[in-house]
Amino acid sequence: MSVKYQIELDRHFAWFEAKLPAGPARFLNWLRRPSSRLVRFPLAGLLVVGGFLSFLPVLGFWMLPLGLLLFAQDVPVLQPPLVRALAWVERRWIARERARNAR
Repeated sequence: MSVKYQIELDRHFAWFEAKLPAGPARFLNWLRRPSSRLVRFPLAGLLVVGGFLSFLPVLGFWMLPLGLLLFAQDVPVLQPPLVRALAWVERRWIARERARNAR
């Protein structure tokens, strides 16, 4: 069951990377590699903490989902809810783009 969610998570990451500029997309791709686990875990923790401190300047709520996504690479328990959330976001994004193009 975990393999199914990992494949779906990888698909969502690829979709997200395609939307990013080249530099951040390469960094995210590198960060998702198994060899980057020692960097990914502390960075994910910092992003989650920064997301909770979003009331401070510079930090923002955007940090929380990104940190959880990075944690989901290594913590299978987080994969099912994040895959569902990403599927919902992707559906909304596509519907919004279609509505914008229909004008």
